[in-house]
Amino acid sequence: MSRTPYAHRRIPYAPENRRAPTIPSIARLLVVAAAVLCAVMLWTLFRAASSPASTYPEGAEWNLVLVNEDHALPRNFTVDTVEMPGGERVDARIADSLNALLQGARDAGYHPFIRSGYRTREQQEQILNERIERSVEEGTFILLARQKALRWVAEPGTSEHELGLAVDINDEYGDDGLYDWLNENAPVYGFIQRYPSDKTSITGISHEPWHYRYVGQQAAQKMQANNQCLEEYLS
Repeated sequence: MSRTPYAHRRIPYAPENRRAPTIPSIARLLVVAAAVLCAVMLWTLFRAASSPASTYPEGAEWNLVLVNEDHALPRNFTVDTVEMPGGERVDARIADSLNALLQGARDAGYHPFIRSGYRTREQQEQILNERIERSVEEGTFILLARQKALRWVAEPGTSEHELGLAVDINDEYGDDGLYDWLNENAPVYGFIQRYPSDKTSITGISHEPWHYRYVGQQAAQKMQANNQCLEEYLS
């Protein structure tokens, strides 16, 4: 049987018809990359500009140091802490007073526990960054996301939790009556409700009936008697 002259002829390889990137598409990629780079640079500059400078007063009484949006702790601030029942930590100097406060609440029929105590600067930054990331995921532009997050989370360096003298106290069974008891009795143990509902315009913080700050018995009882927040007492 004869072979056809084309039986073993190879068919030339025909590559796929792939279009090379056009100049307009490359330009669009460059524009997007430039926009992302600008956003990152703006974010870095904005964060540096918005971070408050330290105003920690040298020689101030340790229990009366003011920490807020205008009075930041230095980045190298440190404090000796001790672990409380439940695992939260506080400044070792307030542990006995805090234990006495918690016991007083138990004796009154409540079931208090410390939800939040001392935080490092890194922990505060992590909490803020998580809130920012959540806002970005919800579609908020990154610069606006930071402003939105700061409504709920204090700027690192301006949270009393970094001072070690503040705690958030809740009831294990959700009994809000504990907050009324604390507001009335905490000054006896040296603590104040740091953010009262009628002092928001002064503290800059919404009412937090669970947030208590140690200032010492004398100062706490004077502030209670004169209906003062810490900013007013120190002014």
